[in-house]
Order: sequence, then structure tokens, then C-alpha cells
Amino acid sequence: MIDRPASSDAFSTSRVTLLIVATKAHTIRHFLLPYAAHFRSLGWRVEAAASGATGDWSLDESFDRVFELPLSRSLLDAGRLARGMRVLSEVLESRPDIVHVHTPIAAFLTRAAVRRMPAHHRPAVAYTAHGFHFHAGGNPLTNALFLTAERVAGRWTDRLIVINDEDEAAARRHRLVPPSRLVHMPGIGVDTRVFSRSSIAPADILAARERFGIPPDAPLFIVVAELSRRKRVGDAIAALALTRDRRAHLLLAGPGSERAHLEKLAADLRLRQRVHFAGFLQDVRSSLATATALILSSSREGLARSIMEALALEVPVIASTARGNRELLAGDSGIVFDTGDVHALAAAMDWMIEHPDERQAMGQRGRQRMVEQYDLHQLVQLHEALYREMLGERPPRAV
Repeated sequence: MIDRPASSDAFSTSRVTLLIVATKAHTIRHFLLPYAAHFRSLGWRVEAAASGATGDWSLDESFDRVFELPLSRSLLDAGRLARGMRVLSEVLESRPDIVHVHTPIAAFLTRAAVRRMPAHHRPAVAYTAHGFHFHAGGNPLTNALFLTAERVAGRWTDRLIVINDEDEAAARRHRLVPPSRLVHMPGIGVDTRVFSRSSIAPADILAARERFGIPPDAPLFIVVAELSRRKRVGDAIAALALTRDRRAHLLLAGPGSERAHLEKLAADLRLRQRVHFAGFLQDVRSSLATATALILSSSREGLARSIMEALALEVPVIASTARGNRELLAGDSGIVFDTGDVHALAAAMDWMIEHPDERQAMGQRGRQRMVEQYDLHQLVQLHEALYREMLGERPPRAV
């Protein structure tokens, strides 16, 4: 137990408990550990709940308590949804002051479980939508299902946090929550001190190419993403085949179910010597730093962390028109192409190769924007201000 007071302000007589919930543990592990560290440093008790949480050592070390949730990513998995609801009700018996939930399945179930609690025991609830699962171009049935879920659960939400302009517009258009409960934050942040060129040894940057036999002077494009259909990584491979510079290489940093299919595509296009499958990289910084540009060809995003990390490292970006991408690039830190347009992607790759000075300037502007608007430490402070506002509306219980 942490015995420090929550803070020296109006909440100093209370021990605040924050519960962070997600469908899968890797969401918490990859994005939310700095938040846990910050609020624990204030003396708050911080707990986590997700599928796979109890077997994750990083969560065990980062939280005061960890709960296992039997959840899946499918709204149609009735059995696991029912079990997840029961377990969430048990988790909430610890009576946290604030519940902050991420990812749509966990978000719906958690808000429903909170709604079933006695009114005087209910915590304040925040939900961060990392890209609504209903969106333009989505399957009509899936869109209707997720939109209905968000409309219903919006009535049980104290703060709905959106991270891109498109989702903010959708939340307002569909009146998911009253305007006073809608918050737009610029993602969940990137640590621009960690993701900076000065934090990487030059030898590590050279080694990132040597590991895959990529010549030091060859153009190199990198994809940092799960190898899944949604990420459309095959578009980057197909575009490489269309580029004018036959020295160019493509590095795919990420695991996924589509790897075998993508390896076959590279072989069919006679690119096997120029397409490299790195799998999951524990530290992607040196590989990103040596790239000519990052490619993100996804059909759906929220606010892509890989773009933030690349720009923080002064690496320009070639991105699809998936939501959030235009906001991050702001027209001067990369090139946006229509999702699925392989020829436009290839043309953007050619431009990056042939315009080194402009490419460098793009990366520099991108880093400045990341530092000024998307830095992790700023986002942590925004979350603290939000939580304190919510606690002010619903004062925490005294210990």
C-alpha cells in the first residue's frame, strides 16, 4: 500500500482510487503505464483490469492491483461478454473513485456494470474512444451495432474522450453524450524525450540496417504496424514494386496473422530481397530513425501512435486518409494518399527519395508539432486536470 497523501490540494484528505480497464492487456501495457506511474506518484491507488492482465509482469509492477477479465473483441461472443460482465461487477466492489475505460467492448460492459451499482457507490466514468468502430466505409451491420452500443452507453458516461476531429464530429452528430461531457484530447501522447534522435546512439542506427543487410545509402521505408488486413500492409509492398528506385527497401516491424500472405506477395512480386520482416521490435527507435519515411496505409485508425513516434524522430510520413492522419501531418510533415491507391503511394515514395532536403524539413516540422501539441507529459497533465474536474463533481470517499 502507498501511504502518501493524494495531493496537497482539496483532495489531500482522500485516497483516490483509479481503475483503468481495457479489453486486452497489451492496450494498457503499450499506452497507459506512464499514466499509472504518474498517479501512483501522487499517492493514488491505481488498478488495472483486462484480458491477459494477471499474466503480464509489466502490469504487475505498474499497478497496485490487477484483475483478469474474460473478454474478447467480439460483440457477438455472448458467453464471454456475460462472464466479463460478472467479473466486472466483482471488480467494481472495490469501489474505485474513477474508472477510465479504453476500447469499445470493455467500455460498453464497464459502463453497464457501473450503471447496475447503487447510485451512491458509482464511480465517475471516463471512456477514451481510440477510433469509434463505426466509421465511413465500415460494414453497415457492424457500424449499426457499435453505434447503437455507443448511444446506449453514452448515457452512463461522465466524460467521453475523443482523439481526432472525425470522431468528435461523429459524437456530436449522433449526440452520444451532452456537449459538456465531450472532451477532445490529442491522443494519449508520445514521449518526445525518449523518441528523439539525440536519445539513439549512431551505432544503433547503423546496426538497424546491418541486421537486415540493407545498404547504408539505400532508400528505406518502414511500416510499424500489426500485420493485419486493417493495416493494408500489402499496399506498401505493391507500391515498392512500382517505385522508380530499385535500390529501395521496405522494413515491416510488427507481428500478425497476415505475415505468410505478405511474404508470398513479396515473393510473387520478386521483392523478397528488398522486403524485410522484422517481427515485433522491443525498441523500434533505431529502425525508425534510419528510415527515409514511415508508411501507414491503414483503412482505419484513431490517432496513430506510429506516426507520432516517427515525427518525434524527425522522420516524415506517408499516410492513408484514415481518420486522424491528416491532423497529425497537418499538411507539412508528410504526404497523405487515398487509402488503397497503390500508385499514389508509390508516387509519394518516389517523391521522398528524390527530395531529401524537403523530406528533412518535413520531419523537423513534425517533431516541433509533436513537442508542442502531442507530448506525453502534456497529455498526462490534461488527464490529471480532467480527473480532478470529475472528482470535483463527485467528491472521492474519505479513507
